[in-house]
Amino acid sequence: MSAAVRRKGRGALANAIVWFRNDLRLDDNPALRAALDAGLAPVCVYIHAPDEEGDWAPGAASNAWRHRSLAALDAELRKRGSRLRLFHGPSHATLETLVDTCEAEAVFWNRRYDPAIETRDTGIKRDLRESGVRADSHNGALMLEPWSLQTGQGGPYKVFTPFWRKALTELNLPDTWDAPRTLPAVGTGPSGVALDDLQLAPTLDWDAGFWTFWEPGEAGAHEALEVFIDGALRGYRASRDRPDQAGTSRLSPHLHFGEIAPWRVVAALEAERNASTAPDIDAYVRELGWREFAHHLLHHFPKTPEQNFNPRFERFPWARVEPAALDAWKHGRTGVPIVDAGLRELWHVGWMHNRVRMIVGSWLCKHMRIHWREGARWFWDTLVDADLANNTLGWQWIGGTGADASPYFRVFNPVTQAQKFDPDGSYIARWVPELAELPVPLRFSPWTDPDLLKSVAPDYPVEPIVNLAAGREAALAAYQASR
Repeated sequence: MSAAVRRKGRGALANAIVWFRNDLRLDDNPALRAALDAGLAPVCVYIHAPDEEGDWAPGAASNAWRHRSLAALDAELRKRGSRLRLFHGPSHATLETLVDTCEAEAVFWNRRYDPAIETRDTGIKRDLRESGVRADSHNGALMLEPWSLQTGQGGPYKVFTPFWRKALTELNLPDTWDAPRTLPAVGTGPSGVALDDLQLAPTLDWDAGFWTFWEPGEAGAHEALEVFIDGALRGYRASRDRPDQAGTSRLSPHLHFGEIAPWRVVAALEAERNASTAPDIDAYVRELGWREFAHHLLHHFPKTPEQNFNPRFERFPWARVEPAALDAWKHGRTGVPIVDAGLRELWHVGWMHNRVRMIVGSWLCKHMRIHWREGARWFWDTLVDADLANNTLGWQWIGGTGADASPYFRVFNPVTQAQKFDPDGSYIARWVPELAELPVPLRFSPWTDPDLLKSVAPDYPVEPIVNLAAGREAALAAYQASR
C-alpha cells in the first residue's frame, strides 16, 4: 500500500509508528517528537526480539528491569490518552504488518549502536523506504554519535583524553523537550500481547531485592536525578570512589534504558553550576564522556565484545577456567572481603559500585588470570545497567587488553584498595555481614587471624582462593611471557 492512500478522511491525523527500544521515556524523545511535528498520530509500539541481538541478547537482570520500565511507559502513555502496544518479534515483519494494519505513513525510532542492531536497523530502514514508507531514525541516547568525531588523521579515537577534549569543542546539546499532556488515541491495528507474555520478569522472585533500591521508568529516572543533585553532587569528585557512601548518581540503568536523556541530565546539572559545584559537575559530565567513548569504540571496533582490542593479548596465557573457582568468584566466596562484597551487592541489587567493579575485575583477570570475557558475561546477565558498549570498555580496560586500558601489570591489591576506599569496613560489613563482628582492620584481610575468623564466621573461607602475592607474581610473569 503506497503512502499516498493512507491519508485519513475528515481532517483526522494520519498515523505513524513510533518504535520504542532503549528509549523508554516520553520527554526528550526525538522519535515521538518527529511524529508529532509531522502532524501524525503516534502508534506507540515495543517489539521484543532478543534473538536479533546476536550473541548479546539481554540478560536476566536487564529483562527484569525492562518488564517494569515497559509497564511504567505504558502507564504514562495511558495518562495521555494513548497506550503502548507490545509485540514479540521478528521486528521487520512486525513493523511491516503494523504499517499496513495501522494505515501508517511513517515509522520513527531512536538509534541503537550495538553492532547487530545497527545492521538490522539499516536493513529495516532501507526496505521500508523502498516500499514508499517514510522511515527516520534519530539520536535519542548520546550527546555525540559514534561517527561524529575523528582524529586529525581521519580515524577513530583510541584514547579517552583527546577524544573528550575534541568532544567538548563539538558538543551542541539539544534543548530539553517536555512531552505533551495529551496524545491522540489510535484505534486501528492489532493491540499486541500482554506484558507478561514477553516473559521478561523472572518466574522466581530472585529480583525482589532490586526494587528496594530502584524504580524503573521515567519517573524513577527523574527522581534519581533529583536525589543526586540534592545530595551526592556536592562532593562528587572526591566521594565517587567510595562504595561506603552514597556518592554516585546511580543513573546508569536509567540512561541505558533511555528513561532519561543525557542532555537533560547535563542541563539539570548546569542549572546548579556555581564556583563550588563546578568541579563536581565537570567531573560527572566527564564520566558521561566515558559512556560516549565506549559507544565510539564499539561502533568503530564491533568485534571487541569478544576479541581483545590489543591483539598482543591473543598470545597471553590465560589460566584454564576451573568451574568451582569461577563459581566462587561469581557468588562472592573468594575469601577476599572487598571482592566478595561487590559480587554479593551485584547479586542482591543488580548493580555494583564502579570502584568495586575495578577491584572485582582485577581480581578475576589478574590474580585468578581468567579471561575478561568470563567476567563480562557474568556482568551482562546480572547487572541492571548491562550495556554492551560500557561493559566491553570496562572489562577490556581492567583486563589491560582494551583501548586506553589500565596496563595489565597494574594489579590492584584488594586489601589496600579496601583500606583506602572503605576505610571503616562498612561496605564490607553490609554485604558480607558474617564479617561485621570482626575488628575493622581484620575486615580487609581476615585470613591474617584464622582463629578469630573461624570463631566469628565459621563458614567464610579461611583464606583467599588465590594467595595475593603469588597471584600477582604469576600475573606479572604471564604478562612478561606474552611479550
